[in-house]
Amino acid sequence: MKLFIKFDINTICSLFLKHNLDQHNVNFTTLGFGEIEISDNLDANALEALKNKLSPCGFEVVENQKSVLVQKIKDAIIELVFMEDNNNYKSSVFLAEKLNHSYGYLSNVFSEVTYSSIENFIILQKIERAKQLIIINEMSLTEIAFLLNYSSVAHLSTQFKNTTGITPSAFQRIIKKRRENLK
Repeated sequence: MKLFIKFDINTICSLFLKHNLDQHNVNFTTLGFGEIEISDNLDANALEALKNKLSPCGFEVVENQKSVLVQKIKDAIIELVFMEDNNNYKSSVFLAEKLNHSYGYLSNVFSEVTYSSIENFIILQKIERAKQLIIINEMSLTEIAFLLNYSSVAHLSTQFKNTTGITPSAFQRIIKKRRENLK
């Protein structure tokens, strides 16, 4: 039996961190997505043990200031892309206001650290969100394009194909075929 599961990545990450920090008796407060404040001072051994526990699951403690800013940029982009009503936000304005830096500065730091642009990261996140929405199968491609702030389905299709190698319609057919084969 195969189940299709809809999930909230923010909730999953928060629960995972809470579970692991509780196991290490670490008192903390969540400040935002990907940012926590630890109430107690951890010694080097405890911090290293925590890093080792989180690392295999894709979590990393970011210590370099530019890397911290890049992670905040990525988190803000993910927040923007996954907002139910993000049509009122221009990504450059959203990032500048959320992170209290000029967009030019954010763009330069992001490119310096990742060797890629903020725009490319936004496209990748939008395509991942589009794939999730296609799999859930509750919206048309027109609705998905609108939700993700694309000017048209053609624009979504072009970026989808450039990123994945197939069109959203072909992706829909693949998902539909897989579901039929499971019956």
